[in-house]
Amino acid sequence: MTGPDEPAALRATGLGFRYRARGGRALADCGFAVDRGRITALVGRNGAGKSTLLHLAGGLLRPTDGEIRVLGTAPGTAEARARVALVTQDKPLYPRFTVADTLRLGARLNSVWDRSVAERVVRDGHIADDARVGELSPGQRTRVALALALGKRPELLLLDEPLADLDPVVRGEVMATLMAEAAERELTIVLSSHVLPELEETCDWVVLLRDGRVGLSEDADTLREDHLLVTGHLDGAPALAGHDVVHRRAHGRQLTALLRPRGPLDGDWHVERPGLEEILLGHLRTGSEEPAGRTEEAA
Repeated sequence: MTGPDEPAALRATGLGFRYRARGGRALADCGFAVDRGRITALVGRNGAGKSTLLHLAGGLLRPTDGEIRVLGTAPGTAEARARVALVTQDKPLYPRFTVADTLRLGARLNSVWDRSVAERVVRDGHIADDARVGELSPGQRTRVALALALGKRPELLLLDEPLADLDPVVRGEVMATLMAEAAERELTIVLSSHVLPELEETCDWVVLLRDGRVGLSEDADTLREDHLLVTGHLDGAPALAGHDVVHRRAHGRQLTALLRPRGPLDGDWHVERPGLEEILLGHLRTGSEEPAGRTEEAA
């Protein structure tokens, strides 16, 4: 973790970004910090600003307002490029290159290159060295992109929806690879994903974006400890007024609410300790209440 005199792995202060061509603001007044050694889940609905934030951290975009720092330096500088790796959703690779060609290019473009790590990531996916990148499956291309990123031995790894095109088995394999690298070298990972169940056992910090603003930036264990999932009769709803109700839904005369209690809970409630997925879904739905008879799909 970050020491007292050591800069955070990722820090945003008053960060904002506006796409001129689209005429809309993607991020506004974002402030948070991610300590080194953390495995951070970056979550939010579509259009919340996750990809924009990662592109800013990776130096592909420049802020409209405020600032963002990676490992204490400005993104896009020579120092930042040497210490930070970004894998974007489109995973830009040369389709006519073979896998071996791609890894050789990675060795030439990076001042630090760990050939054994890059080759192991590819080999674990049973990908032939002479296979052309353009003929690989989406999951195999993801592995090659991760091999390039991990081969440069980054201190901060930024991943924009890396699991989206992988089947459940391959997702588990890729996450295991990432966790092993993080444990071995105290690698800091910021992972944007809609696959919330995959984050439950892997991420220890959460940054949640809502409409371009930071809704949460907290330790995952603290989130689990601070929330309750309560179920009871709809008539008991007034008893929840003194607590921070994140989200509530009604089914007939039954009420279920995710809340952060501010003291003892009055009334006859069935109380459970929610998992991280339930907590994140509740915060993503903040501001909405499901009426009786209605169900809401996961974000």
